[in-house]
Amino acid sequence: MVRSIDPAAKAERGFVPPRNDEERFLMRHVEDLARAAQTRSIPRYSGFLSDREQDLARAALGRAGMQEGWCFDGGYPDAERRVLCIEPEYCDADSPVCCVQLCCRAQAGAALPAHKDYLGSLMGLELRREALGDIVLPEDQPGTAYVFALEHAAQLICQELCAAGRTQLTTRLLEPGEIPDFPAVQREMRTATVSSLRLDAVLAAMLHCSRGVAVELITAGRVEINHLPADKPHAPVYEGDVFTVRGKGRFGLTALPGKSKKDRLIIEYFQY
Repeated sequence: MVRSIDPAAKAERGFVPPRNDEERFLMRHVEDLARAAQTRSIPRYSGFLSDREQDLARAALGRAGMQEGWCFDGGYPDAERRVLCIEPEYCDADSPVCCVQLCCRAQAGAALPAHKDYLGSLMGLELRREALGDIVLPEDQPGTAYVFALEHAAQLICQELCAAGRTQLTTRLLEPGEIPDFPAVQREMRTATVSSLRLDAVLAAMLHCSRGVAVELITAGRVEINHLPADKPHAPVYEGDVFTVRGKGRFGLTALPGKSKKDRLIIEYFQY
């Protein structure tokens, strides 16, 4: 659990219960998967889940009384989108996560596709988002991308995908042993001081704007905390929170080291 810098408050970002029918359906689905795995001793898998959906899945597993025999797998250690794998002891289980290598055939000097270009082309195949995991673009392999997907989606990508944006590409389904060891993402850590751990104050520090501008972004519905809408400027924030600001980027609050000499709170954060 995450904590506040204020030792007296002992504040934590607790589990946020499902807020809509879609989230309630996901939790019921996870409970059904858990029951099927437990009663029939067969592996069961979800689609790819976001951070928020993974939290809901953990809560659903707890509600189903399943404390072990499950894990999340995104195809590589630092994956953000991951599949829930419920694998009872002694059952035969193979990971449903596949990896497709995309190699661009761009002309010399032409701009290479960005992450949004690959995602747009993949969605153009009418794949559901839960069939797709992370898209990794290693810095040391320009023009090459790796797409993690469920098996049926990986097969479709290999059969149908021939371009990302305006760039032609080739595809190859990798064997598990062929997936590279991607280097850990290096984040540029930044620090700032704030008067309080209110959303508007922290957001203003991260965006280098006034609190008034931060309030406008929040009230306009452009801000999410941990993939949930945030519409209250005075909402408290906690270590470990992830802030998504539409049109501005995504930020992670990694630490709350203490107070400055001027008795202001220090925050440590990075931009994705």
